[in-house]
Amino acid sequence: MTDTVKPKRTRRFARTPNGEAPTGSEAALATPKGADLAAPAAPPPKAESKIAQVVALLQREEGTTLDEMVAVTGWLPHTTRAALTGLKRKGYTITSEKADDVRRYHAVAPR
Repeated sequence: MTDTVKPKRTRRFARTPNGEAPTGSEAALATPKGADLAAPAAPPPKAESKIAQVVALLQREEGTTLDEMVAVTGWLPHTTRAALTGLKRKGYTITSEKADDVRRYHAVAPR
């Protein structure tokens, strides 16, 4: 009996795998004409995070209410209160006071 070994088929991909550079006509499609290859484009500026917005509200002189934090972040009230707990765990000192049936929160950054 003779051993016959089938030749290995080459793998076909819908796109070029990350480890391989495009070749031939693929390279022409990958790089637009007139593109400056020496200077990479600057990344767009990152938006301020929601937790940073909450911290900014908490550090205002007048503090903030739960409704104001919910309006800025778009979170539900229980999620916003959980974020306050997370800030406590990060070392922020969070205080609250109730005046005229409205609770206002204040925060002091960790040292």
